[in-house]
Amino acid sequence: MYTAHPDRYTDMPYRRTGRSGLKLPAISLGLWHNFGPADRTVETQRAILRRAFDLGVTHFDLANNYGPPPGAAESAFGEALKSDLAAYRDELIISTKAGYLMWPGPYGEWGSRKYLLSSLDQSLTRMGLDYVDVFYSHRPDPETPLEETMGALHSAVQQGKALYVGISNYSAEQTREAARILGELGTPLLIHQPRYSMLDRRPEDEGLLDALDELEVGSIVFSPLEQGLLTGRYLDGIPEDSRAASDSPFLNSDALTEDLVAQLRELNGIAESRGQTLAQLALAWVLRGGRVTSALVGASSPQQIEDSVGTIRNLDFDADELARIDAVLKK
Repeated sequence: MYTAHPDRYTDMPYRRTGRSGLKLPAISLGLWHNFGPADRTVETQRAILRRAFDLGVTHFDLANNYGPPPGAAESAFGEALKSDLAAYRDELIISTKAGYLMWPGPYGEWGSRKYLLSSLDQSLTRMGLDYVDVFYSHRPDPETPLEETMGALHSAVQQGKALYVGISNYSAEQTREAARILGELGTPLLIHQPRYSMLDRRPEDEGLLDALDELEVGSIVFSPLEQGLLTGRYLDGIPEDSRAASDSPFLNSDALTEDLVAQLRELNGIAESRGQTLAQLALAWVLRGGRVTSALVGASSPQQIEDSVGTIRNLDFDADELARIDAVLKK
């Protein structure tokens, strides 16, 4: 029987989420493509979750369509929760989302009240939970009034099926409007989950981080390692067992240009000068200055989550380091 490490809260920094009372670990674990598939053993998945919690990672992020197949990640997490983590439920933040295609027909995706609340019920069943801590609208729906989508999130809280609500992939303008609607309903917008990394700075360039600062809304960023590009995997070519080699829809070999590989090698040199891996540098960069509440990482082994959590040993940058990083990425 699993017993959590007694010192699990000693090192991990926890950051307040916007103006709420909720704190999130600087590093959170996302259960996207590494949980549920048949080629991932149940024991490996459980070992990753146990190691993460032992290291102070209290937040596990899911969505209805994570797997594959869709729903598999929530089912696998539910089994692991029952086997290992049920006794620690009140120490965990568990989030899920709905917005992308989940089942056939006109009610199986996007942002209608019908879809969002039905999906949440299904997610709770798969995970064996009475409630999730955070329920997200996974993407804005261009054909559904935002009032309806936000009203469904509010209802989830009113029904006791979610403690907080969030949004993901919303623009700065959409975020402001969502926050206004939720505020009028009495369910504050807790958090936004955008894609953000050294290689993808749209939340900065398009004003989203500024909007979140103004609204006092938290942020948790996904793909801070750019699907593995900002790790050491591609410094010397494309490994046969890598995501790029498989021509995944999320990362293919065409992305690995000579110029990009040269940039990655220079960034790796900066990381080494800081006593970090390239992945740790990338995670520290998105967490710099405290504007981002938490960085979401995936893991296919306990060792990977250990490397990611090792980032917390050096989260500070001096002006010269930031200038060197910017110079590399502008080449």
